Amino acid sequence: MNRKDAKDAKDSPEFLCVGSIIIDDIVYPDGRTAMAVLGGGGVHTAAGMAVWGERAGLLACAGPDMPGEVMARLERDFDLRGLVHLEMPQARAWQLFEWDGKRTEISRVEHFEPFLSGPHPESVPEEFLGARGLTVLRDAAEMRRWREKFPRAALLWEPEQAYMSPENRAEFREALPLADVVSPNLLEARLVYGLDDPGALVRAMLEDGAGIAALRLGEAGSLVGQRGRGELIAIPAVPVAEVVDQTGAGNTYCGAFLVGWLRTGDLREAGIYGAVAASFSLEEVGVLNPARAGLAEAREGRKKLIVDRKS
Repeated sequence: MNRKDAKDAKDSPEFLCVGSIIIDDIVYPDGRTAMAVLGGGGVHTAAGMAVWGERAGLLACAGPDMPGEVMARLERDFDLRGLVHLEMPQARAWQLFEWDGKRTEISRVEHFEPFLSGPHPESVPEEFLGARGLTVLRDAAEMRRWREKFPRAALLWEPEQAYMSPENRAEFREALPLADVVSPNLLEARLVYGLDDPGALVRAMLEDGAGIAALRLGEAGSLVGQRGRGELIAIPAVPVAEVVDQTGAGNTYCGAFLVGWLRTGDLREAGIYGAVAASFSLEEVGVLNPARAGLAEAREGRKKLIVDRKS
């Protein structure tokens, strides 16, 4: 191995995030706006990893008109060697919030779908192929393709929200054995299985072949189980003084959960990693800022809050 190869191997990210970059123009119920806010599921997931000190490789698509301040932040926080540059305007959308928390997304560009479906596994740079873990925010067919590309990495599958519907029930269940971890939210899992009880949903995903199921329950936290292990573990949410923006908290949880699982091999610890990262996401508009002052100290303090509640 020459010096350049050695440097590239050393600098290769341990974690990858397959997802999207979206520029959000937010309109709040009281008429306030926040324009050109960094968003997208892939970025939120990578930010969850960054809370725990990981500089994740971002596998996403970018347009030539990406705002300069947004690109500067992406370059600061993530490894962008996996970006695929498209010759079309960057995905951008209105995010309209109602008083009850409902959010309506309206695309502001003609070509939105390519940013949601790409990139594809064949575009992965060679130096990313040794990653230990990756998160995939895609449907079952695309998740299968990423599994084939990374047969030895730990794969966390976060199914796309639009995909989680009764008509996709059989396909979803058939794909579960390919996932080391699957993490839908409660509504999504209910739509697929037709069950209401969170415990029954976690057990159903494990019985269908998922190695680990981490069911996200919003303000109720998460419920986690592992195949072959009878106990389900309830992870409480970290209370925050004010919820500023719920968008992306679930993605953030997923990224942090995978980091926690591969670092510790402990389900409860992994869930705590996810809950802590999600709490920071709730406090900021758009993607959380991993460079915020005092993050490491606050992170450890919030982790202790959960541990103390379980002791």
